Amino acid sequence: MPSSTTFDRNALQGKAAVVTGASGGLGLAICQHLQSMGAQVVQVDISYPAAPTEADGMLAVHCDIADPASIIAMADRVRTRFGRCDVLVNNAAITSSPMGLEAFPIELWDRIFHVNLRGALLCAQALVPMMFDQQAGSIINVASIAAQVATRVGAYGPTKAAMRALTHQMAVEWGPRGIRANAISPGMIRTPLSEVHYRDEAKLQSRMSKIPARRIGRPADIADAVCFLASDASTYINGQDIVVDGGFLKASLVNLY
Repeated sequence: MPSSTTFDRNALQGKAAVVTGASGGLGLAICQHLQSMGAQVVQVDISYPAAPTEADGMLAVHCDIADPASIIAMADRVRTRFGRCDVLVNNAAITSSPMGLEAFPIELWDRIFHVNLRGALLCAQALVPMMFDQQAGSIINVASIAAQVATRVGAYGPTKAAMRALTHQMAVEWGPRGIRANAISPGMIRTPLSEVHYRDEAKLQSRMSKIPARRIGRPADIADAVCFLASDASTYINGQDIVVDGGFLKASLVNLY
């Protein structure tokens, strides 16, 4: 039996991976993990300058995933530079401050859906033809535990629930053409964006006490799961949602006591 190379530096050698929302805590960790496994990584984010740049061996490309033309330009650049796309990680997402559904501005609702859901579909539509060419590819959609439980941001959870459904649709439609589509649903993860929730020690301890793993997740926890789905170790996994939350969702009844 050959030794497993799932997480070594050659597991994704020669493959090209595109990651949206690449400049944030989760996105950057995902990019770095994919690169450590040998992938050529394209970092996609709206915060990058208009002209593509290269740093740390990765290509950074500006893209507004709410804009179809911007996505097409990004995909053209990937094809020109690498001639292939083996992995797409739809990680980019936005949210809003807490507010009730009765007062939720419909323009903001539409904006969140455009980025979180429509953007994921448009990125897949733009890049999947390269996967069709080689009859192989892995799409990983970053959903959320908010797809299964309500939050105080009325639009966010519905976009992530729809992301799970979109993942199922991709898996069924594109599976016969060699493409796998799966989702990752992070729980509480400590990133620069969420750090505000953990600066208060009492709040931090309170949150950790509700997680069976007794810690807040790290970006690397999500990146590891993404890399598993990107690798050949998961070739028979399709249409699934992997919850990475330390057991938080399963502890709701226990946490009542």
